Amino acid sequence: MNKLLLSAAIAALSTGASAQTIGFSQIGSESGWRAAETTVTRQEAEARGIDLRFSDAQQRQENQIAAIRSFVAQGVDAILLAPVVATGWDSVLEEAKEAEIPVVLLDRRVDSADDLYLTAVGSDLVHEGEVAGQWLVDNKPEGTCRVVELQGTTGSSPAIDRATGFRNAIEGNAEIEIARSQTGDFTRSGGKEVMESFLQAEGGGDDICALYAHNDDMAIGAIQAIKEAGIDPGDDILIVSIDAVPDIFQAMAAGDANATVELTPNMAGPAFDALAAYMADGTEPEKFIQTESTLYTQDDDPMGEYEARKDLGY
Repeated sequence: MNKLLLSAAIAALSTGASAQTIGFSQIGSESGWRAAETTVTRQEAEARGIDLRFSDAQQRQENQIAAIRSFVAQGVDAILLAPVVATGWDSVLEEAKEAEIPVVLLDRRVDSADDLYLTAVGSDLVHEGEVAGQWLVDNKPEGTCRVVELQGTTGSSPAIDRATGFRNAIEGNAEIEIARSQTGDFTRSGGKEVMESFLQAEGGGDDICALYAHNDDMAIGAIQAIKEAGIDPGDDILIVSIDAVPDIFQAMAAGDANATVELTPNMAGPAFDALAAYMADGTEPEKFIQTESTLYTQDDDPMGEYEARKDLGY
């Protein structure tokens, strides 16, 4: 940031006025968690007096690249980016850097040099998968457990890392095997459709011990498919997923799901804090700001957790 821009940022912060305009390129609204992230980001921006310029990419990287270039042309003070995939960002991030506009990644990482963005805020996605896998190791029935896996969007960092973490946790347990794995693209409809094919391929569901879904929305779609097949989800087929959206807690309260690993939707709060410090005096944050993840099961008052989350925009 040049001295003129830094001085302007300090003046704005010191007077309490907000001259800050921040662009936010969101992946889309493919899941309840994603909608909550958008809602919480808007709330955080409003509370801080930030002019948030929002762009919905509808799950398309080319739309995100166009949005970032538009934000650069508008001369925003900073950019928040929740990247739809991990690769293909170098050129547009270079453009933002040349314009001296800091970029903060939200909830997903990119395969670019870390000098092209200020920081990344997110969960340890590999750890999330490990927590889910360890829950299955600890709670599976006796004997061989054939697992079907609903993966997230192909090429996205959550899909890659949550798959890796789960495999890390079950490695060495010869009784657990991943029988089938296919993307449901993080959507309920995708989860339902792919689960239907899993059931048909695995003896009508008789050969499936557990489902691991990379997000709750796919798990909820899969639960519908399991019920329609006349099978009892949460009992005949164990269900473990990631995100901790309100609807999965309703499913847990009903006995239809067993466990979820929380991914907090408030990535914007730490991002705005890091940007404020950087704009105030040039303080460089750590390259990764990690949020907490928590495992929830049917023993953790799922309806209470539902009530606490239901108004967050999921």
